[in-house]
Amino acid sequence: MAEGSLNFPRSLWFDCMGQLHRRGRERHESGCFVLGTIDGPRRRAMRCVYYDELDPRAYESGVCVLHGGAFSKLWEICRADGLSVVADIHTHGGEAFQSTADRRNPMIARPGHIAVIVPNFARSPVWRHHLGLYRYDGDHRWTDLSGWRARAFVKVPWSFR
Repeated sequence: MAEGSLNFPRSLWFDCMGQLHRRGRERHESGCFVLGTIDGPRRRAMRCVYYDELDPRAYESGVCVLHGGAFSKLWEICRADGLSVVADIHTHGGEAFQSTADRRNPMIARPGHIAVIVPNFARSPVWRHHLGLYRYDGDHRWTDLSGWRARAFVKVPWSFR
């Protein structure tokens, strides 16, 4: 499978990182689903839906956990906007590694799904080569695309053409 790219409009990327930092208050994880379009290996981000918008209890345990109808709300938003989930993003307090819980519980258990982990509760500056980036391969297996590969994968250009 080609590694591809996840393309963010610059304003969306910075807003997303700011929202994740604000929502976690440097005390607990926070997260979002990135919605947009998928064209082969290329993903284009168009909006973020934050976990606590889907489930007000999402951060109660200190880590990101979605309960009840959160996913039905997410699918309703996707249908209404004509968008797909192109990735999920969540924060960690320290380094951006994939925990055992992250590996065992993909937010979207579909091969090809992209999970991004942002270090230091998304405190600015967020360097893309410090991101944890993982592609779900199915059967609880993941391909690690972190570090400099993440910087090449997550694109934040000055503008889209």
